[in-house]
Amino acid sequence: MQLTILGCHSATPKANAHPTAQVLDMNGELMLIDCGEGTQVRLRKQKVKFSRISHIFISHLHGDHYFGLIGLLSTFSLLSRTAELHIYAPQGLEEIVKLQLKMSHAFTSYPLIFHQLDSYKPELILDNDKLTVETIPLKHRVYTNGFLFKAKPGDRKLLIDKVQNLDIDKVYYTSIVKGKDVVTKTGRLIKNEELTEDPKPAPSYAFCSDTVFKPDIVPQITGTTLLYHESTFLEDQEDLCDKTKHSTAKQAGIIAQKANVQKLILGHFSARYKNLSLFEEEAKVVFSNVENAETGKIFRYE
Repeated sequence: MQLTILGCHSATPKANAHPTAQVLDMNGELMLIDCGEGTQVRLRKQKVKFSRISHIFISHLHGDHYFGLIGLLSTFSLLSRTAELHIYAPQGLEEIVKLQLKMSHAFTSYPLIFHQLDSYKPELILDNDKLTVETIPLKHRVYTNGFLFKAKPGDRKLLIDKVQNLDIDKVYYTSIVKGKDVVTKTGRLIKNEELTEDPKPAPSYAFCSDTVFKPDIVPQITGTTLLYHESTFLEDQEDLCDKTKHSTAKQAGIIAQKANVQKLILGHFSARYKNLSLFEEEAKVVFSNVENAETGKIFRYE
C-alpha cells in the first residue's frame, strides 16, 4: 500500500498550500481520493501515470475537494483514454460534470461511470479481487463521506524447505499458496497448513475528510493501518469547530487512540496557522504515532 499526498490544506489554494487530494495504490489498484484545484499538476509532479487511475472518490461537494475534477477528466480525453473510469460521489456531481462538458461542447473518450452516494449509514461501494471500499458517514456542513479501503489478503507463504523435503512437484506450488492441500506421489494427503504460513496482514486505510468530532466512526475503523483525519484547527480555537463543522488535532488524536490505529496522519490545515508542527504536538498528547500530511509526502506499507 502506498499513499501519496497531493494536497492537504483547506479552502483557498496558495503557491505552497494545495487543497485536498491523495493517490492510493493498494494491491496495484490506483485510486484518487478527492480532487481539489491543481490536482492534475500535482499528479504530474509525482509522476503518476494518469491511465492507471481506475476509481475516483469524492468526499463532498465543497470546491476545495472537487474543483480540479473537470480539468482532470478533460485531460484524460486529450490523452485518448479508453478505459472506463468510476467516480463515487454525493448526489449532484454527475449533473455538474455533465453540464460542464455540455456547455463546452466536450465529451469523454472513455466510459464515465458515476456511483451516487446518499446513504447516512456505512455501505460497501467497491468489492473486487484486490480490495474493498466502504463509506464512512461523516458530519459536515453538507453531505459528506470518508472512505475505508481494505486490501484483500495475498497468497499464503510457501514453506519451501518442507515442500522440497516432501518431494512435491513444483507444478503444485501455485495451488498450494492459494490454500489448496496436495497429494504426494505416494498418495499421502498433506494439509495446506503444513506447507504454508499465513500471509502478512492486509493493510487498510481510513480517509476521514471534513467532519466534526464524531466518535461513532470508531468501531468501523478500529485497527486500521493508516488513518487520515482532518484537523483544521488547534484546541485553542475549538469553538470554531461547531460553526464550521471541522475538528481539532487533539480530537483527531482521540479518534486514533480510541480506534487503536497504527498511524495517524493530520491534514486540512487552516491557513491561519504558520507553524504546522503544533498540530503534531497537540495530537501526540493523546496518540503518539502521528505525522502531518505534506504535499508530495509518501506513506508506504509493504
